[in-house]
Amino acid sequence: MCLDLSVGPKAVNKRSDVKTVQVLLNLNLARLPGVDPLEVEGVFGDKTSNAIHAFQERILSMSDTPVKIDPGSATLRALVEGMPKGFSAEKLRGIMVNAKPVQVKTFSDLIQERMIARGIDTALRQAHFLAQIGHESGELRYTEELASGEAYEGRADLGNTQPGDGRRFKGRGLIQLTGRANYKAYGDALGVDLLSGENARLVGADPEMAVDVACWFWQSRGLNPSADQDNIERITRVVNGGLNGFADRTRQLTRAKFFLRIPV
Repeated sequence: MCLDLSVGPKAVNKRSDVKTVQVLLNLNLARLPGVDPLEVEGVFGDKTSNAIHAFQERILSMSDTPVKIDPGSATLRALVEGMPKGFSAEKLRGIMVNAKPVQVKTFSDLIQERMIARGIDTALRQAHFLAQIGHESGELRYTEELASGEAYEGRADLGNTQPGDGRRFKGRGLIQLTGRANYKAYGDALGVDLLSGENARLVGADPEMAVDVACWFWQSRGLNPSADQDNIERITRVVNGGLNGFADRTRQLTRAKFFLRIPV
């Protein structure tokens, strides 16, 4: 259930596990009047310990139980059951556990808005979409490919027919749009010239465009049916052209299903 090891005063307290618990507790605050929101920083301290104790005592009537959450435990199950349904910024923080708070704040509302606008409108579709952009963007940390793009120079299959196209049209956006042909197609869909000057950089530099291009790519490639069939391999091949990073995409999907409350 997205918790690898135990979290508690004498537990291993793996950073990603502590973050997961902190997010789950924050998602249950409506049931815990008087308990303040936790900073999701992955460090187990008194505030996290006290919040776990309050949840166990008030919700589960477990007054004598050690303040500890184990994988598969009753406390973890109750935290999951207490989560509100649907997508939210707090859930995005749990899904993309390595994203920084400022990145979640920048992208969460845009992701929710553009997913709905582009027809990514069921929990399973959203889980698969989030898994792919989570991998492609390094969990919202990168909206532009770190490599120079030189490797794409001369790639006719990407429409890179002019000198410098590889660098100019390297991967950008939360799903890494790549190549002159793809930039033209997205620009045409928006009615915006993305080919002239430095306009291509907007796909990575403008947060709204970085999100929308990912949703547009998903919609234009008709990926909803594959998501409806829970077929991550087929989706990955369309997004990536192969199965690069498949293990991480699968990990991201598991977390997305967990926080969107999709049975696995």
